[in-house]
Amino acid sequence: MQNRNIFFILVVIVFLVIEFFLIKNNSPKNVEVNQIHFVKIAGKILKVDLALTLEEQEQGLSGRNKLREDESMLFVFDYINKHPFWMKDMNFAIDIIWIGENLRVVYIKKNAQPESYPETFLPKQDAKYVLEVLSQFSEKNNLKEGDRVEFLPS
Repeated sequence: MQNRNIFFILVVIVFLVIEFFLIKNNSPKNVEVNQIHFVKIAGKILKVDLALTLEEQEQGLSGRNKLREDESMLFVFDYINKHPFWMKDMNFAIDIIWIGENLRVVYIKKNAQPESYPETFLPKQDAKYVLEVLSQFSEKNNLKEGDRVEFLPS
């Protein structure tokens, strides 16, 4: 009887250890928002400019003359929603990538052009984050919906 109890306890412990590692590997990394300096997406690591406040989010990349291939802007919202984006005062084309709370790509607007303003782009699903990258990034790196994104500290 005692051997049976020991066996049962060992099975429960093994199950809990396996469950812990499954949850750990499928959960987003816990990086404080203000400590995000890079994003890993489609196997590439990009430098991040953060847009945290409403003012920063309204400005976005508007008015800038260029964006390098290894640069991006990450919009971090306080709530999950179908956050709309437009190309007001933009000087170059970008890919707009909506990311869910689980850090998976939920929608990609490829090659959004400055001339498209005042058109508004909306994702198909709710998102917590939006990443703006240079146009053609998604195509060149075979980025697709469902791909995982990582936020990295410095």
